[in-house]
Amino acid sequence: MKRLVVWGGGAVVAGVLLVLGAVGVAMVVITPKLPDVSALADYRPKLPLRVYSSDEVLIGEFGEERRDLVPIAEVPKVLKDAVVAVEDSRFYEHGGIDYFGLLRAVLTNILHGANRQGASTITQQVARNVYLSSEKTMTRKAYEALLAWKLESTLSKDQILEIYLNQIYLGNRSYGFAAASESYFGKPLKDITTAEAAMLAGLPKAPGTNNPLVNPRRARERQLHVIGRMEDTGAITAEQATAAREEKLHLRDAADPARVHAEYVAESVRREMLAQYGDSVYTRGLKVYTTLVAADQAAAYKSLRRSVMDYERRQPYRGPEQTVELPTDQSALDDAVDNALADHPDNGDVLAAVVLSASPKEVVAVRANGDTLQINGEGLRPMLASLSAKAPANLAIRRGAIIRVTKGAKGAWEITQLPEVEAAFVALDPRDGAIKALVGGFDYDKSKFNHVTQAWRQPGSTFKPFIYSAALEKGFSPATVVNDAPLVFDSAATGGAPWEPKNFEGTYAGPMTIQRALEKSVNMVTLRVLQAIGTEYAQDWITRFGFDKDKHPAVLPMGLGAGSVTPMQMAAAYSVFANGGYRVAPYLVTRVTDFKGKVEFENKPPVLDESMRAIPERNAFVMRTLLNSVVKRGTAFKAWQTLKRDDLFGKTGTTNDSVDTWFAGFQPTMVGIAWVGYDAPRQLGVRGETGGSLSLPMWTGYMETALKSVPVASLKAPEGVINVDGNWYYDDFTPGRGVASLGLEAAMPTAPAEQQVGGPTMPAPVTVAPAPAVTPAAPEERNRILDWFR
Repeated sequence: MKRLVVWGGGAVVAGVLLVLGAVGVAMVVITPKLPDVSALADYRPKLPLRVYSSDEVLIGEFGEERRDLVPIAEVPKVLKDAVVAVEDSRFYEHGGIDYFGLLRAVLTNILHGANRQGASTITQQVARNVYLSSEKTMTRKAYEALLAWKLESTLSKDQILEIYLNQIYLGNRSYGFAAASESYFGKPLKDITTAEAAMLAGLPKAPGTNNPLVNPRRARERQLHVIGRMEDTGAITAEQATAAREEKLHLRDAADPARVHAEYVAESVRREMLAQYGDSVYTRGLKVYTTLVAADQAAAYKSLRRSVMDYERRQPYRGPEQTVELPTDQSALDDAVDNALADHPDNGDVLAAVVLSASPKEVVAVRANGDTLQINGEGLRPMLASLSAKAPANLAIRRGAIIRVTKGAKGAWEITQLPEVEAAFVALDPRDGAIKALVGGFDYDKSKFNHVTQAWRQPGSTFKPFIYSAALEKGFSPATVVNDAPLVFDSAATGGAPWEPKNFEGTYAGPMTIQRALEKSVNMVTLRVLQAIGTEYAQDWITRFGFDKDKHPAVLPMGLGAGSVTPMQMAAAYSVFANGGYRVAPYLVTRVTDFKGKVEFENKPPVLDESMRAIPERNAFVMRTLLNSVVKRGTAFKAWQTLKRDDLFGKTGTTNDSVDTWFAGFQPTMVGIAWVGYDAPRQLGVRGETGGSLSLPMWTGYMETALKSVPVASLKAPEGVINVDGNWYYDDFTPGRGVASLGLEAAMPTAPAEQQVGGPTMPAPVTVAPAPAVTPAAPEERNRILDWFR
């Protein structure tokens, strides 16, 4: 036995001498070929483009590598201790090669007959990661050793450790420990605990195998090993080691409800930065700060999805997404479920599951993570037809059916379906145009199309306020009485086929004020007013708000929203009413910095001045009073009912056949636009939805959060307006001097008592611009396709 030990020891010594000899020869041959490592003194790895909210919440990241450069002075001591303990305990003692560690590794591997222990130092790993490949050859090992010596002679230990901590790959697309901390724990590196530091320090050896999101068991084993090494080296006490072992880790969930969803915003910024800086934008570590407010963005995302899912609950069930055969054997069942759900990922809080059993009383389903769910009672009510034995194959919910589940208002599971409908929401500050929230669709992964900026849709009755704004300049006032009675227009008036428009409910109320007409979104009144002021004048007027002339032809249907707008355009246009008559351009980026924080670009918010004026201040004021009455007494009453604020203004909109629904509204510090519709236009709902039932709840859901700490604003009258008997007038269009009535000379029904005009006797009608000729069309020629609704 002694002889074997002596022989073994001799072999080890001979091996070490052989290695040293080989290294000596390599130094002579290879050293002249080594790269210049002095550049690492100013270490600049590839850093991604990062996009932040105004309150510095990360909302987007684009680049070849997910990495955040952290100076060694800002790295927590507990992490440095953990890494050194497990990767290179003699790091601060050796000169790049740890000969004692090398000898120990050789002995261990010889005695155990396998390559059980490595001997690469942190310095060697830096040399390999920065300059070399991972191939296991003697040549690469020689280069690695020589580079390690060169690094040690050029850089300080802290500089080498800093490069290592920022360069190493740690799985989950993360390079460096700062990125890994965010990726695995959702927190900045400075906030990690001892247990979390040990988990991260266990990743470099095998980032795929030890990934806690993929293989929590192996990750836990490695973490315990690191904690043990930290205790052995004296980095932590026995008590601290025990506490670290017992600490429960909270890993970041990919579907984390606290995550701020701003994918459409991040993508808009990425495109803008790419156009400005080129491909280098993905590697130079630029940081882009936006006007977005994280809490507002989260509220917009949540409200949009809730409104869409509420709508989806009212729609017929379209059946499971797929039905697969499931084995009865439990071990085979797990694999079958994983395979079945591989192409059906969760969509936020709308989760995918495979049905294990189904009856009209209960459905049992399993998710990809192994959770088993029981759905019963109200959670099954909309799907009872699909649970019937007689259900058609494409609608039937059976064992193997892939369904969607979500939690209802009371927290119980319910079966649902991914929506086909789309939606958009945008909010901005009308005082400077800063975009505070933007959600371009129900789900970015499902559709990258940004409906806020790219979807051209008909605005319906949300466009009426711009017609009334134009009318104010022609002598009309909120108190002007207009006849709500049937109209028929010939092709000269419409620019197309003859047209017999209708009110939303097909009824007519007779004489009413413009204020009441806007509150109830009466089509006939809007058309009579537009006919009186002239379509070309109105077309010119709307361009003051930023609308395109060519998308709003100068024909009468324009008044009912037959043109095309984007939600972003509507936000900018309603901002003119909200801020007192100024036109501001929406903007998103406030500043761009390099990775060290040096400002490369800054976008300061504009200061409102008369050069930005779009409409007279008094026009904006009177329109605000009208839009306020829509909220308090009209089609948007639910907004006041929900928010209980007197400083809310807005207008509902629903286009023909309920193809698009809108709500455009504001408080003096915030404009919000909500839209819902199908990408391939079709009616919303079996019976037809309205802006009040579908888009308004999205708006109020957002404003509940956005206005929570905002004081109620008072409406102050500017110069140039006067209040007479509770009605606002321009001071040069007071009663007797402006347009008192319109269309009363025509035959008309008597208005119901509750709709008759009250107050003092109105002055006699005032002559206005001649109206286009009205010629009744033959019944068979009347085209009702432009029957625009409120």
